[in-house]
Amino acid sequence: QVQLAESGGGSVQAGGSLILSCVASGGSFRWHAMGWFRRSPGKEREFVAYVGLSPDSTYYADSVKGRFTISRDNAKNTLYLQMNNLKPEDTAVYYCGVRISYASGSEMRTTDFAYWGLGTQVTVSS
Repeated sequence: QVQLAESGGGSVQAGGSLILSCVASGGSFRWHAMGWFRRSPGKEREFVAYVGLSPDSTYYADSVKGRFTISRDNAKNTLYLQMNNLKPEDTAVYYCGVRISYASGSEMRTTDFAYWGLGTQVTVSS
C-alpha cells in the first residue's frame, strides 16, 4: 500500500515562494498519477494541481494557474509543488494523493484520489 508524506510548508509573506514535496513509499510511484489538494479552515478539500504518468501531463486549478508548478521525479519517488507569488488565500493545509479513479475526469474530485498524507501547513501573510 502506498504511503505519502508531505513536507516543505511554512510561513511566508505575500509574494513569496515555497516548494512542497511529497515522498511516496510502499508502491510503484511511477505508475500512479498524482495530485495536490488543499484545505483551508472551514472549507472542503479542493483540487490544486495534477500530474499524469507523463510529467508533461499537468492540470491546474484556475486559482493557481501561472503561479504553481507541479512536477515529479520518479527516480526519487517524489512529487513537488513549486508555489510562487503566494497570496493570503493560498493559506491551507496541503495534501498529496494518488489518483485511483478517473470517474470525475477533469473535475479532479477528492473521491478519485486516495492514500493521503498528513499534510503540510502553508501560511501566507499579507
